[in-house]
Amino acid sequence: MLTTQKFTALIIFTMLWSFSTACTFASEKEADQYSDMIKGNLDSDFTVVEYASFTCPHCATFHEEVFPHIEKEYIKTGKIKFIYREVYFDAPGLWAGLLARCDSKHKYFGIIDLIYSKQAKWASGETEKKILSELFAIGRQVGMKEEQISSCLKNKAKSLNLIDAYLTNSKSDGITSTPSILLNGKLIEYTDFDNLKENLDEMLN
Repeated sequence: MLTTQKFTALIIFTMLWSFSTACTFASEKEADQYSDMIKGNLDSDFTVVEYASFTCPHCATFHEEVFPHIEKEYIKTGKIKFIYREVYFDAPGLWAGLLARCDSKHKYFGIIDLIYSKQAKWASGETEKKILSELFAIGRQVGMKEEQISSCLKNKAKSLNLIDAYLTNSKSDGITSTPSILLNGKLIEYTDFDNLKENLDEMLN
């Protein structure tokens, strides 16, 4: 559940957090600006938006068990435009988001595949150091260097831009839990893929 207390705590944490005093604040940099992560047919009249948290077990289950069906039947066939939007319940979720966006946009969905498949390991870390160590390992696995990962994770400007987009989008779309799915702007309820498929086919028809 999204709460004002969590929003406030996360924003304060982000503003104060840094790995070193050498961090810079460069909000004017284009690379620091928020952008939606999209798969599928950009020109489709049908848009599916998923809101999910990288530290949410239900989101990991959805990503591993339900999303592959959506990708196979609707994204790869060009029927829909799919937008993935991150929800930040906690600092580790934000760190995972920064890591996923650290390299080329083309690598984003591949990185979040790893983040979710390894969620049980990295998100269960008993200390911040342990969590960050596991996230660094994921970054290295996709070819990123230590310096690149560190720079991304301590980017205050990008952190605040991601949080601002999250707050704005989630409020606009009425998001109160994860994972949440919108079909052409309408928040829907579903129980499993078959139920979600019914909603998707109804939208497409």
